[in-house]
Amino acid sequence: MADELVHYEVQRGIATITLDSPHNRNALSAQLRRELRDHLTAAAKDDQVRVVVLTHTGSVFCSGMDLKEAAGASAGDQGVNEFPAILEQLWTSPKPVVAALRGPARAGGVGIVAACDISIAANEATFAFSEVRIGVVPAVISVTVLPRLLPRQAHELFLTGEAFNAQRAVEIGLLNSAVPVDGVDAEVRRYTDMLALGAPNALAATKKMLQQERSTNLGEVFADMLKLSARHFGGPEGQEGITAFKEKRKPSWVPAED
Repeated sequence: MADELVHYEVQRGIATITLDSPHNRNALSAQLRRELRDHLTAAAKDDQVRVVVLTHTGSVFCSGMDLKEAAGASAGDQGVNEFPAILEQLWTSPKPVVAALRGPARAGGVGIVAACDISIAANEATFAFSEVRIGVVPAVISVTVLPRLLPRQAHELFLTGEAFNAQRAVEIGLLNSAVPVDGVDAEVRRYTDMLALGAPNALAATKKMLQQERSTNLGEVFADMLKLSARHFGGPEGQEGITAFKEKRKPSWVPAED
């Protein structure tokens, strides 16, 4: 649709979700939030989708909440109330999500970057937790950002609102990779090709395992992890993977090459 702000396309098992609202720097307007949620839901439900790539048009990945919509609205009517659901969709998606940035991210946009499993940016991209500079608190995005960042860096950047570059974003854990802008597509493809080698249920279970809190009782942790491991060793994917290894072929879930 010509008037949509978020596009959705599936090719080779890759669902590409593109933010396309350059007139307001891909701000999280009500329409963009709604369409993004719908496309994330579609990707999660589609058995043909193996990996999700979240990208953008225009010079900015995402500038955060739409401040024009926020102006004059009461606390109960603020669009930010809908934002946790989007971050949770990204964080808990059973399909790995890769963010591809060719430009800056600010505030809520950085929360989205942190919520994705793998995030890649052009060297020219910059980031900032700019909330305090307009009198608000980076509260919602802290849920996805703080698990990624080194604590000392988080205090500095949340409190000062200072912009930082892609290389520093890699160093503090926000990004996986920073590359020249003309190398973003190749870097995304490198990651999606690797992710597609993983079995769908195993990927979903591994992602869930990585995010769960663990008991301080080492025996309990080993018992839980043993159950998880044995279940997948004995499950259909595990048996197919073992058989494929023995037969020196690719498992059935690996997409056919172009």
